[in-house]
Amino acid sequence: MKKIKYKNYLVGLVIPIIFFSGCKKDFLEKPPTDAIVDAGFYKTDEQVMAGTASLYNKVWFDYNDKASYNLGDFRSGTAFSAYNDRGNVLFNTTAENEQNSAAYRSFFQVVAQSNLTIININKFAGEAVSPSVKKTAIAEARFMRAVAYRYLVMNWGEVPVITNNLDLLNDTSLQKNTVPSIWRFITREMREVAEDLPATPAQVGRVTKWSAEGMLARFYLTRAGVGATGVTGRNQTFLDSAKWYAQDVIQNSGKSLLSNYANLFLYPYDNNAESLFELQWVYSPGSYGTANSAISQMTYSNDIAANGDGWGGDKGATWWMLSQYDGITASGDTMLKGRTLDQRLKATYMLPGASYPEITQTVAASVNPALKQKLIFPWITGDVNFASLKKYIIGKAEDVGGQADKQNYPNDTYMMRLAEMYLIYAEAVLGNNTSTTDATAWQYFNMVHTRSGLASYADPAGAPIPLTFDAIFKERIIEFAMEGMAWYDLVSLHYYNPQKAYSIINGQDRGFYNITPDVFPNPTQWTIKKTSWATTERNVNASEGNFRLPIPSTEISQAPNLAKPAVEYP
Repeated sequence: MKKIKYKNYLVGLVIPIIFFSGCKKDFLEKPPTDAIVDAGFYKTDEQVMAGTASLYNKVWFDYNDKASYNLGDFRSGTAFSAYNDRGNVLFNTTAENEQNSAAYRSFFQVVAQSNLTIININKFAGEAVSPSVKKTAIAEARFMRAVAYRYLVMNWGEVPVITNNLDLLNDTSLQKNTVPSIWRFITREMREVAEDLPATPAQVGRVTKWSAEGMLARFYLTRAGVGATGVTGRNQTFLDSAKWYAQDVIQNSGKSLLSNYANLFLYPYDNNAESLFELQWVYSPGSYGTANSAISQMTYSNDIAANGDGWGGDKGATWWMLSQYDGITASGDTMLKGRTLDQRLKATYMLPGASYPEITQTVAASVNPALKQKLIFPWITGDVNFASLKKYIIGKAEDVGGQADKQNYPNDTYMMRLAEMYLIYAEAVLGNNTSTTDATAWQYFNMVHTRSGLASYADPAGAPIPLTFDAIFKERIIEFAMEGMAWYDLVSLHYYNPQKAYSIINGQDRGFYNITPDVFPNPTQWTIKKTSWATTERNVNASEGNFRLPIPSTEISQAPNLAKPAVEYP
């Protein structure tokens, strides 16, 4: 098979199509190859569908590994790292920042591999390939490309739209495209994709019409604010489109909310009834890049991790994030106290004394002669400890049927869940109004809100409380914390109300604290105190100058035209 070399990351991240053996995902169980396929491939329906397999994991690896939570959660303030990744925590991400570069590189990998897949299918698909399979496979690649561009435009703003990397091999005229024209491009793409994808997945885990419509709801809600101002408000046509697509998914996709929020992250949860799109990771011994390595980065200790990893001991919820949960209330400026009925706290962050029977914890013989027990999150006394990360943490190999090893975990990454459709609908109905009492919007909001264990969003007499932007924003922050999403909610807000976005970020406390349970284990409430000596680096200063991520310096050096003014994409 032919191998092709490429120049640099931006125009040349056309990686080989790689298929993976030994996978739990049926459509990833294909013979391996290390080269770009040529005319000898794509001769059957099975081969054509195999051609899109790597678009579900390998090309997203650099983003998923650390960049997802660095950008999505550290920059947004839902989580922090006490000693590492401080540039993202403190909102001064530079052009040399490692995770800034990793995310940028990964998204253009998705673009490049999607482009090459489309080219190969169109060029090499044999007569035995059915038109429906060809259409579906190309639509999958276009779906992935549009999703990657959504991340690119929201993080870096003006970036080049590339639909054929091979044309760029000898082209030095590449320039960035404007933000509105990128949004036009990806919306147009996703509308066509929604027409071409099947309503039911070709194989479990593959995207469908409903995945595309869910993305369109997301795209239109954000795009409604592009170019808007406090005077003109968000684009009503786009708000209406977001509402329409969200409701179509809710009513007609056959998807449903899981009854218990925590079950969304209890292994094996992959491709469940609520999922609209997931990265499909696979446990693959001896292989790197196809499994979920982020679990190693986020797990607080090797006491609960597979084969000695677990490097997330300094990561956890920010003080601000903990203050968002109902029942955790402020006592003065330096203390939070209480408990919450919101099940999402325990499912997202670990507080001292909380029990997790699905995870095995290594302990000393003095605790248990068997040297292990079901996890009770430890209480580290002192003036600094953390509400460590729980979401996506699935434990040791013995907790998942042997399917885990160092940087090699099997659980998928959610990219879109049905819960988002309910909240998109509510926000689209709210639109440019101060509040809304729309019955359907309130019902949909409540379906997410009450699923968490909270009472209906109503006053003491049971009357619905009008929905506001702040209420919907808070619900999204709590529902999707540690799913790499909160930052993009802030970017969406920033498009039409930058000052409010800055105000939210600058009002967050991201500093050290300690948590004390009233009893241990199984406490009934916690006291959370700001660390008295940690008086600096508690707040950040978001502004027009640092809100958008800088294009990595290595990309500017390799493609100098990226420094030129952006042009409209056709």
